Amino acid sequence: MAVIETIKQFLAGINLSQIAALGPFSYLILAFLVAIEGPIATLLGAAAASLGYLNPAVVFFAAAAGNLTADTLWYYLGYVGKISWVNRFGQRLGVSLDKLVHLEDLLQAHAPKVLFISKLTVSPMIPALISTGLIKYPWKRWFPAVFAGEMIWTGSLVTIGYFGVQAIQKVELGLEHAILVTTLVFIGLIIWFGRQF
Repeated sequence: MAVIETIKQFLAGINLSQIAALGPFSYLILAFLVAIEGPIATLLGAAAASLGYLNPAVVFFAAAAGNLTADTLWYYLGYVGKISWVNRFGQRLGVSLDKLVHLEDLLQAHAPKVLFISKLTVSPMIPALISTGLIKYPWKRWFPAVFAGEMIWTGSLVTIGYFGVQAIQKVELGLEHAILVTTLVFIGLIIWFGRQF
């Protein structure tokens, strides 16, 4: 069970058992870590739940709350920005005002779809949220798409983290049994060949 012990030592190294002892505040800490880091913190929270340190359902809600908080902050960062700033810096990169206007029109027409797909693919999420904020797209129209994507994304990560640790435990137990059987067969073969000679 070397892998599980490594995970336990890693989690102990970040004082997860002490964090879990904080009760409800441990989930606030998890939400904060997810807002900063995202997928890694979510997977670690799910692994901690699998090992019995945290409740998996509350880990899901804390991770989703952390991600949605970060998404909202990225949107508001774009909201306080100005298209003229993007135009000024975009010209240095070869992006014309016409392209920005075209992008704005496309985003106005398809923002919920773009944000939902971006949420599931992670990488373009921050630029999509900032762009949505820049065009002052209404919060009540983009947030449901992000919320739906978040439920799928965080649910997937928590499931992978939770059941991944359990699967590793089962595989390690199976490997231990296989090694024991192989060792016994090897010893039996040595004894049998020893008697032949």
